[in-house]
Amino acid sequence: MKLRIRRSSRKAARRGFRYRKKTAGGRKVIRRRRARGRKI
Repeated sequence: MKLRIRRSSRKAARRGFRYRKKTAGGRKVIRRRRARGRKI
């Protein structure tokens, strides 16, 4: 479970899932993270 969470957290962080779970209003964070990842 720990390995799975760590591995998924890495992929999720890239997609923005981690922020969505951490912040209640993760919607804004995801949009900003997605825009930044798309620009880079």
